[in-house]
Amino acid sequence: MANELASILVPIGVVGAVIAALCAIVAGVAIMRGAAGLAGGAVGLWIPSAMLSSTASFASQWTPLLVSGVVLAAMLVIGAVVRAIVNAGEPARQTARTARAETLADAPEPQPASRTTTATSTGSQPALAG
Repeated sequence: MANELASILVPIGVVGAVIAALCAIVAGVAIMRGAAGLAGGAVGLWIPSAMLSSTASFASQWTPLLVSGVVLAAMLVIGAVVRAIVNAGEPARQTARTARAETLADAPEPQPASRTTTATSTGSQPALAG
């Protein structure tokens, strides 16, 4: 009976761990991009997936639950670190944007090219001219 139960619960736990890992990756990428709503939604979906991965623990298989937890923790830390690195470079980018905007504002207005055209005459009258 225990083997039959393990043959059902362990695959369910592995599927839950895979779904939880995907949600954790989405959460990490969302944190990197600064999308708090997406990060919250991904973590919100991670919770039931982690609960699903805990079904393998009834068959004494703790690996799926541990993997789902470790992946979430790792992606949250990686996302926060990358976001901090991106934010550290923001003052330099803002200075470059301001300098570029001032250069464009000080530049003279380009003058449009003249659109006058001269019609060349062939000396003959068009066929439909009446």
